[in-house]
Amino acid sequence: GVPGLAEARGTVLGLSLDRASRDSVSGQTVVDPRGYLTGLDSAVVTSSADLADIHKARLLLKSVRDTNPRHGPGWIAAARVEECANKMPQARAIIQGGCTACPESEDVWLEAARLNPGDDAKRILGRAVRHNPSSVKIYLAAADLEPAADAKRAVLRRALEAIPTSVKLWRTAIELEDEDDAKILLSVAIERVPRCVDMYLALARLETYDNARRVLNRARTALPAERSVWIAAARLEEGRGDATAVDAVVSRAVRSLAQHGAVASRAAWLQEAEAAEAAAC
Repeated sequence: GVPGLAEARGTVLGLSLDRASRDSVSGQTVVDPRGYLTGLDSAVVTSSADLADIHKARLLLKSVRDTNPRHGPGWIAAARVEECANKMPQARAIIQGGCTACPESEDVWLEAARLNPGDDAKRILGRAVRHNPSSVKIYLAAADLEPAADAKRAVLRRALEAIPTSVKLWRTAIELEDEDDAKILLSVAIERVPRCVDMYLALARLETYDNARRVLNRARTALPAERSVWIAAARLEEGRGDATAVDAVVSRAVRSLAQHGAVASRAAWLQEAEAAEAAAC
């Protein structure tokens, strides 16, 4: 770790612990212990002792930044100290310095966006993308800032142009669409992320019988050891009431999976089938 950073975090974390002791009732604290892990997020200055701790943390974190200005967590911690002290202009100024010193740090840009109001946060993330064009986190944060679905779509389309192999971006974009547009996106997604079985299965569920068969055949070619594809194919035939076709699919599945070293126990098959049935509900 960076010298001084852990000590500074511990100092501000102490604010939460001290407040817990002051707020305790009948020996039981009213502060969630899990919150101690994020003390820099939740501490609030309430006493002169707190002010002394804040001053100490400021000095420690200034030393951290001076010693290693390209270490993003030091800037984030320093900004959160000011946030704890209700000094938002100072917090924003510090994290802006972090963006300048650490332009390739996703976390610093995301913290800057969090500390700023909506339109300013959007501008910050716009700059962040220029420095981090392959950051899925930054694009997703930018999409989250947009209240309108069309604006979210626009951000995500730009993101997919920049990072077409991100499964997370595809999923987020697809979730915004109605069935027809989802099919269009899914048909492109299986081209861009051909190893993601969920994309094939989702597209097959939306397609007609003939098109679904083609999608699942393509999935089997790309992912020959994936049991869920065979189960989806069997369910597709079952939906037509064709028991003979179901048996044929299962027989082919057993042979094919054996060839690819993906033989499963009966219990595993039943578990996969139950999961597929639940997903289809």
